Amino acid sequence: MKKVILTLVAFGFVFNSMAQRFGYVDSNYILESIPEYQQKQNELNEISVQWQEEIEKMYAEIDRMYKDYQAEQILLTDDMKRKREQAIIEKEKEAKEKQKQRFGFQGDLFQKRQQFTKPIQDKVYAAIKEIADARGYAVIFDKAGTLTMLYTSAKYDLSEDVLDELGYSVKTEDK
Repeated sequence: MKKVILTLVAFGFVFNSMAQRFGYVDSNYILESIPEYQQKQNELNEISVQWQEEIEKMYAEIDRMYKDYQAEQILLTDDMKRKREQAIIEKEKEAKEKQKQRFGFQGDLFQKRQQFTKPIQDKVYAAIKEIADARGYAVIFDKAGTLTMLYTSAKYDLSEDVLDELGYSVKTEDK
């Protein structure tokens, strides 16, 4: 009797594992199809350009200071030379610090990107979860990430369904 029960339990596990459903989405495609996301990306690009121009101005000022120093160097006393050199070095440090602050790891651009895109990404992931729960998917992969998918059948692509769940019109052209 125990063998029959164990066999039925084992068969149940095998049957359940075979019945698991898998799907995938392309999060890049989904995000690119959301106008709000595109708007935020454009805003980020504008901010990035402004900050880059700000830093380039700082380096142009450093370059001007250095050229002035070189031109006037023979007329300057040793003390004046040291002060000018120190001013140039300080300005370079300031420019490098500003560049790190704006574009470095966890810098202002990273913070803005988080602030702008996280709410949209949260909506997308909530829609994915809703679809997965409603349709009984055990696993949903994202083919846009580092996951390598050598073959995908379009019938398991849930990207359009996620866009529908979010209330966005579905593109008719191929992805």
